[in-house]
Amino acid sequence: MRSGEAAVMAGLVDFEDEEQVASFLENMEVECHYQCYKEKDPDGCYRLVDFLEGIQKNFDEAAKVLKFNCEDYHHSDSCYKLGAYYATGKGGLTQNLKNAHDCFLKACEKPGKKSVNACHNVGLLTQDGRINDDKPDLVRARDYYTRACDGSFAPSCFNLSAMYLQGSPSIPKDMGLALKYSLKACDLGHIWACANASRIYKLGDGVAKDDAKAEALKSRAQQLHKEQQKVIQPVTFGV
Repeated sequence: MRSGEAAVMAGLVDFEDEEQVASFLENMEVECHYQCYKEKDPDGCYRLVDFLEGIQKNFDEAAKVLKFNCEDYHHSDSCYKLGAYYATGKGGLTQNLKNAHDCFLKACEKPGKKSVNACHNVGLLTQDGRINDDKPDLVRARDYYTRACDGSFAPSCFNLSAMYLQGSPSIPKDMGLALKYSLKACDLGHIWACANASRIYKLGDGVAKDDAKAEALKSRAQQLHKEQQKVIQPVTFGV
């Protein structure tokens, strides 16, 4: 097979041939529509969303398919993405954090690739308070952060540690739990969690003072920072 060709379905497509590419994309769109609306396949609907977003850049139509796939088929990843559309006002949708929260909640409650992320977002919107007349519900936020943290989502573990580190009338300060969740978030690669855990050990704040652990966690934070800087450096051709 020469460069520019790919095995697709029953034949070959030369992606350097505009007519073949156009025909291939048209067939792909028809197939995705068929899978979604005729075969009633939720994954087919999600593939249609990928096509509409990635190929056609038709986010308005993608939003309609996401809404259908979430509300009718309860497709977890579609609910998650629809929540993101509502949160940002994408795809012709009016920005609505309450609708975003409801979509994230559906995605959180049903297994999917983005379920853990969705649980985290439910926690964020609940803690923020804007979905409840500017009344934060820290206990509910904690519960959803815990679900996401149990699924190894580092930002949720960090947010839990911050909650216990700061304390509030509904969630009393608990340095033992603050350290526990800081360490878990650190293990998952969260820089500031490593820094916080290091500081807790260094000060002996509510836990036994341990300079060796404090130094090891500080080194871990520095290493993660270096790795992060390498990732975000611009690509230089010829190097």
